[in-house]
Parts: sequence; structure tokens; C-alpha cells
Amino acid sequence: MAALAPPPTSPRRRVQPLLWRLQSMLASYVPLLLMAMLAGFTWWLIKNTPQLETPREKAAPKHEPDYRMNGFEVERFSSDGRLTGRIIGTEMRHYPDNDTLEIDAPQLRAYGKQGELLVADAQRGLSNGDGSEVQLLGDVKVKRYPDGDPSQPPDLELYGEFLHAFVPQQQIRSHLPARVIGMGGEMQVKSFVYDQLTGRLSFSGGGRATFAARPGARAAAPAAKASAPTSARKP
Repeated sequence: MAALAPPPTSPRRRVQPLLWRLQSMLASYVPLLLMAMLAGFTWWLIKNTPQLETPREKAAPKHEPDYRMNGFEVERFSSDGRLTGRIIGTEMRHYPDNDTLEIDAPQLRAYGKQGELLVADAQRGLSNGDGSEVQLLGDVKVKRYPDGDPSQPPDLELYGEFLHAFVPQQQIRSHLPARVIGMGGEMQVKSFVYDQLTGRLSFSGGGRATFAARPGARAAAPAAKASAPTSARKP
């Protein structure tokens, strides 16, 4: 009698190591994780990227000083090296919006070719950037010394509230009333122009003048009106 063979059995399933299963899981899910991270980074980048601003009108520069200088002094020289002008002040402020200088307690000095000296003082001054034009404001005093010595009496004095000085031309002028002392008398003028190089003083607009009588001559009238443009030249 023949013996029956045992029924065939299925092959035994092989258990995979844990490390291999972890590697297989990572291989399956890592691309998904990377895509999710990339999508999140792209969203964050778009959200935090600054947006282009619409064009704005350019704001006008403010009238504020960009620098200050205390106890300053500016000098000007001619082409031959001769000192022609000096500007002195206790404090100077520069405004970049219009390139102007604001000066506290300014003093302007102009030196003539013959050694004469013109000194102008005021409470406040305004100048352009290169100092070629200076406006003096408030209690303006101008004195001319023919020998250049301020310790000697001046031969011409001007008093007013405004003065416009042109430093290279050594010329001063004012469109406001002023008091002029010199040439043997005193004048109240409505406007004037004085040229330091020629010593010529011109005034117009009418005014009043009082002159001292010469010795041995009859006394002049106490006041004489000047209605036409007049000029006087210093010796």
C-alpha cells in the first residue's frame, strides 16, 4: 500500500527587518513632505514680499539747517590777492533747500583800494551760498573810515533797518528810509545807493537834509527838502 504524500504547504512569508520598512516609508512620504514644505515656503514668500508702491508726489524740501557754525568768518579776495571783504558773525546756519546762510549779529567789512574801510553791523543777516550778496536786517549801522582805522571818527554814517550789500562790487543799497550823517550835515532819505570804490552816495525819493553853516557865512535854513535824485561824492 502506497503512502500518501503530505499536502503541499505555501512558502513561509519572510518578515522584513524594521529598518527596511522605515526606509521604504520614508521613500514613499519624503517627496510629499518636500512638496508640502515648498508650497508653504512659497506662500510665506508671497505674503511677505513688499508690494510695489504707487508713485508719490515728491515732497518739497523743508527749510531746516543742515549744519551750523559758531564764531565764523568768511573772507573774499580779489584776483591779485588783495582782501576785499570779510563777513563775521556769532552763528551761521546753512539751509540746503535754497542754499542760503542765516547769520546772527553779522558784521560786514569792505576794504577799498585806497585803504578805506566800510563797516556794517546789524541784528540779523541773510546771504547767498557764496557770500557775494548779504542782506542786513534790524538796527543796521554803517560807518566809513577813510584811513581804514576804526579808532578814528568816521566820515560817513548810515542808520536804517535794511541794507543790501553786494560784496564783489563793494556796493550797498537800501529801498527803505535811512539816516545819513556826513559831508557836514545830516540827511533823512527814502532810499540810497553807496559805491565804496568811487565813494559816490546817491539817494532818491525825496527827504530832508540839514547842513551846518560854514564859519563866516550866513546860517543855512534848518532843513532843506530833496525831491530829485541826488548824488554826493566822498573825497
